[in-house]
Amino acid sequence: METRDDAGYVPFGGGLLLQTADFFTPIVDDPYRFGQIAAANAFSDIYAMGGEPLTALNLVAFPCSLDLGILREILAGGQSRIEEAGARLCGGHSVQDEEPKYGLSVTGWVEEDRIVRNTGARVGDALVLTKPLGLGILTTALKRDLVSEAEIEDAVEVVSHLNRGARDALRDVGVSAATDVTGYGFLGHLSEMLE
Repeated sequence: METRDDAGYVPFGGGLLLQTADFFTPIVDDPYRFGQIAAANAFSDIYAMGGEPLTALNLVAFPCSLDLGILREILAGGQSRIEEAGARLCGGHSVQDEEPKYGLSVTGWVEEDRIVRNTGARVGDALVLTKPLGLGILTTALKRDLVSEAEIEDAVEVVSHLNRGARDALRDVGVSAATDVTGYGFLGHLSEMLE
């Protein structure tokens, strides 16, 4: 019989299994880079919990009207980050949609005594950001032709990298709480942690 702790984590071999899913629409024009960014983003939830990614499943929505070469490039970009994370691709799921979307469902593992949750922040804690804020603003500006991809290249380069180094640092320091700042933005995630 499966047992869960009060937060819903499943004990597994002296540790806890972690599960997450994350996908979104393209934020850059280059399909390979988009695949890298989306995959790195999906791994970030596992890393924010102090975990190690084990397996990944591709999550794809793709229009029939686009060249399948674009999809191959997106998946290749994602695969590059899956391999860098040391995880194994175990398949995935695809649907036809009017707008492309890509991401991963990731299974990870963490020792029970090393789990980091998005609750538990304490008065006096220092707030540390491992990547700069503002990518959402920049990609919105890109979509509206207010900036070029060349102008936001530094930001794109940063978000395409894995947060494994940040995970290693939070383990070394022993943080009280952590989260991956994405869809809800900085203030949304901060208010969640402060509650």
